[in-house]
Amino acid sequence: MLDGVSLDQLRTFIAAVDEGSFSAAGRRLRRAQSVVSQTMANLEGQLGVKLFERRGHVPALTDQGRALLANARAVARDMDLLKARAKRMVGGLEPELGVAVDVMFPNATFTAAVAAFQKEFPATLLRFDIESSAVIEPVMDGRCAFGVVGSWALAPPQLTHEALLTIRLPMVVAPQHPLATHRGRIPMAVLAEHIQLMHVDPSDISGDSGLRLEIPRVWRLSHLGAKLAFLRAGFGFGVLPLHLVEADIASGTLVEITTEDAPCAGRQIEMWAVYRTDSPPGPAGRWFIDRLRKEQAPQRKSDHVFA
Repeated sequence: MLDGVSLDQLRTFIAAVDEGSFSAAGRRLRRAQSVVSQTMANLEGQLGVKLFERRGHVPALTDQGRALLANARAVARDMDLLKARAKRMVGGLEPELGVAVDVMFPNATFTAAVAAFQKEFPATLLRFDIESSAVIEPVMDGRCAFGVVGSWALAPPQLTHEALLTIRLPMVVAPQHPLATHRGRIPMAVLAEHIQLMHVDPSDISGDSGLRLEIPRVWRLSHLGAKLAFLRAGFGFGVLPLHLVEADIASGTLVEITTEDAPCAGRQIEMWAVYRTDSPPGPAGRWFIDRLRKEQAPQRKSDHVFA
């Protein structure tokens, strides 16, 4: 009996609930009230449960009906998505979009673009690889349509890259660290007396995804969260994206310092979208890249990166 349940019956069930009566559901579906009533009776018979109490003029959902309503809505929604995906496939839209994202990319910017994408392309399945710098490989081997990387990455000539946004990288230490009390620009000789905390992905062919200095003692950390914790603990100095440490700087948990070789505008990295030149993103991927470029609202102090 259950195999005979149809999508039309489920849509009629949903309409009866949403409209509040069988007659209103009939007007919405352009059917007679008697047809709606019979459809509901057939559905109840096939399911073996009572969906509505029919006492009085307005049918009321039973507990069983209320429990099954969410499932009915899910089935109808999935069918709508299936139709939309099939329709867009015919039009050349990607049924699935894979994106590899470097952990340094601002979380708020990325999630805002994802939210907008889901509304614009509900039939395209999004798939993400959140990586620590090494995002080139999944793009090269075709697992992802495009990647979001920092300008430190060694992009092979087979890849096209487009600028998305620029991120400032302040150098910071804990307030209890000796460098925190240093006035003015810190000479490299003084900096070399302390430990540099560096973010490194062992699988990344480009090596250190951060600032390289001629420092004798370097602690390499493969997790940005660990690097931030070590900086807060006063173990050394290091650079991190502003959107990750802005709240710490404002509260005094971390102190920004400047070295003698730092550019006037401060250290910065550019974030790129990269994709294979011989296999550029389709309409959905193109839209996503353009949206990432536009989503540059001021970062909240509570913002974090994918780490």
